[in-house]
Amino acid sequence: MKKTRLRKYAELIAKVGVNVKKGQEVIVQAELDQPEFVKMVVDECYKLGAKKVSVDWSYQPLTRSHVRYCSAEVLGSLEDWQLAKWERQTEVIPCKIYLMSEDPDGLDGINMKKYATAMAKRGKLIKPIRQKMENKYQWCIAAVPGAAWAKKVFPELRVNQAIEKLWEAILDTSRVNDDPIGAWDEHNKDLAKRCEYLNSLGLTKLVYKASNGTDLTVGLSPEIIFAGGGENALGSGIYFNPNIPSEEIFTSPIKGEAEGIVYSSKPLAYNGALIENFSMRFEGGKVVEVKAEKNEDVLRELIAMDEGAPYLGECAFVPYTSPIRESGILFYNTLFDENASCHLAIGRGFTNLYRGYEDMTEEEIHAKGINDSIVHEDFMIGTADMSITGITADGKEFKIFERGEWAF
Repeated sequence: MKKTRLRKYAELIAKVGVNVKKGQEVIVQAELDQPEFVKMVVDECYKLGAKKVSVDWSYQPLTRSHVRYCSAEVLGSLEDWQLAKWERQTEVIPCKIYLMSEDPDGLDGINMKKYATAMAKRGKLIKPIRQKMENKYQWCIAAVPGAAWAKKVFPELRVNQAIEKLWEAILDTSRVNDDPIGAWDEHNKDLAKRCEYLNSLGLTKLVYKASNGTDLTVGLSPEIIFAGGGENALGSGIYFNPNIPSEEIFTSPIKGEAEGIVYSSKPLAYNGALIENFSMRFEGGKVVEVKAEKNEDVLRELIAMDEGAPYLGECAFVPYTSPIRESGILFYNTLFDENASCHLAIGRGFTNLYRGYEDMTEEEIHAKGINDSIVHEDFMIGTADMSITGITADGKEFKIFERGEWAF
C-alpha cells in the first residue's frame, strides 16, 4: 500500500476522527500488526499539537494464555496502578484512538464462561471511573489489517496479498480518496439532514419486518434524538467522528419496550468467537430466547453479562446499498459489518441522545429509560427487503425504510 495513502488515512483518524486539539493528550490502543502505521497516527497527532501521545499495545494470543492459566478472580481484578491509570484519564480527558486488527477467530475455543465472568467483574471496577468522563472525551475506532484477519476475509490469497487487499477495502470504505477530509465533510452533512428529519417526527415506536422472520416492535421516547456521523464532546464542544467508517443513523430505545423476534443477517464476531445464524426473541424489552447455529453458548454468555445486557441499547439505520455491503466483502468485524446493514445493539444505550443530558446525572438518564450495562454489542439485521415503520404517539405512521433502503 502506498505510504501517501496511508498517511492520508492517519491524518483522517487524527484530524476528523478524534480531532486532536493543541495541548491534548492522546492514547492509542493497538495490536502488534501494523506498528509503522501506528507511528504515522502518532506523528499526525503531534502535528496537530498533541501534548503527549501514548500507545497501549495488546496481543491477542496473550489473552488466550491468560484465560487458560489465570483464575477468573485474577483475570477480573485490577492492580492499584491500573486503577490509578484509569483515574488519571478522568483528570486529563485524553483523546482515545482504537485501531482494530484482531483475528475474528482468535479466542475461539477458550473457556468463554470464565472469560465472560472475569470481564464482567473487571467492567464493574472500571465503570464508575469511566462514568466520570462519559461523553466528555473525543474517541475514534478505526482499523488496520492483521494477518489472521486478512486471511479470514480473503482465504484464497497468500498472506501478503490478503493484507494488501484488506488495506484497500478498509481505505475504500473509509473514504480515503484524493480528499478524505472533504469527503467526510459532505458525508456528515448528508447524515445530519436525515437526522434533522427523523427528529422532527416525534416517533414513539419502530416496527421492523423482513421475510426472514424478523417481526419486532421497539419503543422510543420522544425525548430521544437520532444521531449519525460526528458528535460534540460534552464540555469542550469539540466535534469528532467516533467511527471510521460510518454509514449509520442511530438512536437508543426505551428499556423494557421491545416485543417480537429478530434474525441476524450477518455473523457476529464477539471476543474472538464467531456467532452465526442466530435469532433473539424479546418480551417486555428483554431477550428471553436465543438460538444460533454456531457459538450459541457465547451468545448466552453475552446476554448474561449483567442486568442490562439482555435489553436493547441501540437501533441503527443503514441502507442496504451502503458502500460496505456493495463491496461484497464480509469483514467479520463489527465496525465494518454493522455499517453494511441496519443493526441493533444489546446492552448500554447512549446517554448523550437524551435531550438535556448535559444537565442530568447518569443515574437520572438511566431512570428515564436509557439502558445501562457494561456491554454494548452490535448485531446486524438488515436485509434487501427489510421495512421499518416509525409510529408517533397519536398513531401516525412514517416509512423509514422500504426494501432495505431509505424511504425518504
